Amino acid sequence: MKNSKGKVIISCAVTGSIHTPSMSPHLPITPAEIAASARQAYEAGAAILHLHARDPSNGEPTADPDTFMQFLPEIKQSTDAVVNITTGGAQWMTLDARIAAARRASPEMCSLNMGSMNFALFPMLEKYKDFQHAWEAPYLENSRDGIFRNTFKDIQYILHELGEGHGTRFEFECYDIGHLYSLAHFLDRKLVKPPLFVQTVFGILGGIGADIDNLNHARHIADKLFGDDYEWSVMAAGRHQMPFATAGAISGGNVRVGLEDSLYIGKGQLAPSNAAQVSKVRATIESLGLEVATPSEARQRLGLKGSSQTAF
Repeated sequence: MKNSKGKVIISCAVTGSIHTPSMSPHLPITPAEIAASARQAYEAGAAILHLHARDPSNGEPTADPDTFMQFLPEIKQSTDAVVNITTGGAQWMTLDARIAAARRASPEMCSLNMGSMNFALFPMLEKYKDFQHAWEAPYLENSRDGIFRNTFKDIQYILHELGEGHGTRFEFECYDIGHLYSLAHFLDRKLVKPPLFVQTVFGILGGIGADIDNLNHARHIADKLFGDDYEWSVMAAGRHQMPFATAGAISGGNVRVGLEDSLYIGKGQLAPSNAAQVSKVRATIESLGLEVATPSEARQRLGLKGSSQTAF
């Protein structure tokens, strides 16, 4: 579905499980910080809020549903945004742990990674030397020998448990061209239903590189595989975030920003908030003569069940 309406859906990934607290003082850690940052991102123009949780004592990624439930109700009460809960979590989490929060919350949307991959965080050890917490350096180092597992069985399990079980729809995260073909496999088997929300991800070491040729190729393949049955979105890691969001919007796509994907807002300049990134990409989108989609427009285009049907 090639965004013929010209309205760009902005997603914001609020905290993620990639960066560690020592990398930026602006990374939301506690439930109160995550809720406040999410609300500000919504107010800046984000229609979808992609959410992870962290241990409030030390910032380590956690899959604990109780921690999620400390910020999900507040976000629902203070925004009209689509809440999108991760099923990726972190590499070392079990599959059932990764979907526990979504099972509890029954959200409108979840992320769903479309293949197993090397997901390398260890190069960040070259940039950051001093860490506040004992877990941070080993967490990054362990990604050198870690595999982010998302087998066909895993994917089908999530589709069954959350899609069939809760009416939740998905942000299909595709880190490589093969992931698009894996999604097409599930579409052919009628285990997923259009419109698909296809999030092409660039610049993660282990996935497809942040090269504009790759962006154009990914769009071309997605068009061949899905025709008018999908909404396309673009995100890129680190310094590639804003250039790729701009290129994606120009090409008729939707965009994702947020401190999960990049801690910066300009060269050498830490983003003070998620809202600052949303505001910047919104200004860019509007300067191109495009409009930003509201949450209700995003719900309609993505076929979501509505916030009243969630369990938080």
